[in-house]
Amino acid sequence: MKRRVFLRNTGLLSAGLLATKVSFAAAPQFPIVRVAASKRQFQSKAVEAAIKTFQAKVKNPELSWLFDNCFPNTLDTTVHHSMQNGKPSTYVITGDIDAMWLRDSSAQVWPYLQFINEDKPLKQLIAGVIAQQTKCILKDPYANAFYGDENKVGEWKSDHTDMQPGVHERKWEIDSLCYPIRLGYHYWKKTGDKQPFDAAWKQGIESTLKVFTDQQRKGSKGPYHFQRQTTQPTDTQPMAGYGFPINPVGLICSAFRPSDDATIFPFLIPSNFFAVTSLKQAAEMVSALHNDQALASNLLSLAKEVEAAIQKYGIVNHPKYGKIYAFEVDGFGSQYLMDDANVPSLLALPYLGALEATDEIYMNTRKFVLSTDNPYFFKGTAAEGIGGPHAGQDMIWPMSITIRALTSNDKEEISRCIKTLQNTHGGKGFMHESFHKDDAKNFTRAWFAWSNTLFGELLWKTFHASPELLQS
Repeated sequence: MKRRVFLRNTGLLSAGLLATKVSFAAAPQFPIVRVAASKRQFQSKAVEAAIKTFQAKVKNPELSWLFDNCFPNTLDTTVHHSMQNGKPSTYVITGDIDAMWLRDSSAQVWPYLQFINEDKPLKQLIAGVIAQQTKCILKDPYANAFYGDENKVGEWKSDHTDMQPGVHERKWEIDSLCYPIRLGYHYWKKTGDKQPFDAAWKQGIESTLKVFTDQQRKGSKGPYHFQRQTTQPTDTQPMAGYGFPINPVGLICSAFRPSDDATIFPFLIPSNFFAVTSLKQAAEMVSALHNDQALASNLLSLAKEVEAAIQKYGIVNHPKYGKIYAFEVDGFGSQYLMDDANVPSLLALPYLGALEATDEIYMNTRKFVLSTDNPYFFKGTAAEGIGGPHAGQDMIWPMSITIRALTSNDKEEISRCIKTLQNTHGGKGFMHESFHKDDAKNFTRAWFAWSNTLFGELLWKTFHASPELLQS
């Protein structure tokens, strides 16, 4: 299925109804839409215990229902776990697309990290994700999405780039190489387990460093180029596939955004922030796990260079908001002021550990991106939130509302975000990719596991930090 061919409101209640018929729970207004236990891809005792705890203590029946549907959705429907040569391997699809995005797969299992020390099979499953991602990166560090079958030739085989069998799509996105580091780093910190971080993993880090360095484009445009025959300009790159010109100032070029849409100015600031964080984490890991101080030094050197370049070229003096971070720049002095719902975004920087939510420039930027001065902030009768070119005009992404709450310390704002999400699932019991600002039943992608699990992460965090916000 093409990424732009979405499952709309066609009578399917959710991914759950792909496997089970509708029945009704004790509260008849909430149909059972979660996949039947016998048909779930993976079951975690720790996650199921969390669901029972949440439902026992949260008095809002709709939020309890939504948590039961959304939080385990990745495990229920998208993971394919096995042992290969005595080692775990886990292939994770996005939902309605049978391919593994390095970004999505990392984000989909991220909320389960907090349970892995009490659930050995879940720990093994996530170790398998790390192992599968390493294989993908070693196959092609410029690709964003892969098949479980290494020999499969997919629908984008005619793209004008160096396509290989087993690669679903080859859109170069900085965050594709950051997310696996984020997942691996926090897995290691949580468990102390060294097993997933073998020589192949280290080779993947070396490949990541080379790609990041090449895409600074100091001496040449680098080896990557991409063009597609399409009516969608956001699905291809101009200038023989290299994108619009940049001034090599130390930032890293990203041909595409985490939405899989083409960048306008190749220096995508949120992703460069993410790269800085990831390079520092990778340096700590290769130093501790492989005692490779030279590689660690090179990783830290690049992080320092990119960090300085962000501060020099990524900040704009806005007439209304003061100093804010641009979304994209070209190094020549041009900036694109906007934000997109996909993560990494400017809004999500604290969530990714890139900076503190109290950072003055971030706070100014946050005011900008959550206003109609951001061209992709949509406000309607159903909700307000950030969208992006990928799903089109007036289409709000639930993910942006969830991230707004996850990066807020304002209880009133968090409560408002949760209520908005509760009121905009379109009666289906799941989060979607996007919905129309005036009609939540007009949505894209009925089965989008990342959005579901992210919403579950927000509810579980709120349950522990401010449970009173979930009671009404």
